[in-house]
Amino acid sequence: MTIATQELRATYAFVERNVNLVKRYWGWEVVWLLYTVANSLAVVFISQGVNSAVGAPALSKAQVDQVVLFLAVGALVWHYLAVVFQTVSDMISWERWEGTIEYTFMAPVRRTTHMVGTSLFSLVYGFIHTAIVLLVIALVFHLDMSRANFVSATLVMIVGSLSLVGIGIMGAVLPLLYPERGSQMCYVVQAALLLVSGVYIKASEMPTPLAVMSIFSPVTYIIEGIRSALIDGKGIADLWPTLLGLFLTGVLIIPAGVWVFAQGEKYAKRTGKLKRTG
Repeated sequence: MTIATQELRATYAFVERNVNLVKRYWGWEVVWLLYTVANSLAVVFISQGVNSAVGAPALSKAQVDQVVLFLAVGALVWHYLAVVFQTVSDMISWERWEGTIEYTFMAPVRRTTHMVGTSLFSLVYGFIHTAIVLLVIALVFHLDMSRANFVSATLVMIVGSLSLVGIGIMGAVLPLLYPERGSQMCYVVQAALLLVSGVYIKASEMPTPLAVMSIFSPVTYIIEGIRSALIDGKGIADLWPTLLGLFLTGVLIIPAGVWVFAQGEKYAKRTGKLKRTG
């Protein structure tokens, strides 16, 4: 058996293990999905209630649909990115909960293989979650998706996921080094991305400090690209600068994330933090 075949099998093993964890805790998965649907619907309902709240003249059906789709895309994309980020960054927390962290980190498996397997699972898991939520929103609000370019939107999401995987790998260092509050610290990073990335408002319309910070967030360009594809119907030819920028960003961030994690792993092993559960 060649080394490449061994690595592919090991990568699939981590994907399969995460699938089995989802099956084991299927009740939590149902609750999480219902929460996501409810939260996304609540965000989109804002677009329908804002006129009555301020006593403004009623918007036309086309205007309301555009606002609904704008907020829906923000909610959906953020959910997908959050799932990818959390799944990757929580891989250490899962190891601690399952009591397998020492076995995994001492196994003769490349850490890159471990991360690639977890990342692949997170992408598929995020797509399935997001597709279900999108279907519910489209049915509830009767969205007109006739102009949407799903091919270019999907491509932007896939390419943009590379950056989130890299950031998630960096975030996984926090639960590794801080067993007590590391997972909560990851949520702080996620919230910061949410704040500066223009999820519910265009990044250019945010206060100047946030607008400047949004320039350095890859999530900003992911959301803008997907909105352009789903709302304006832009194709791959129109979005190639965004796709190229996201790809290059991912190519840079993923190795940086692996390097940061490797340094954290060495420190954790040297100081005995792998064994600690609290």
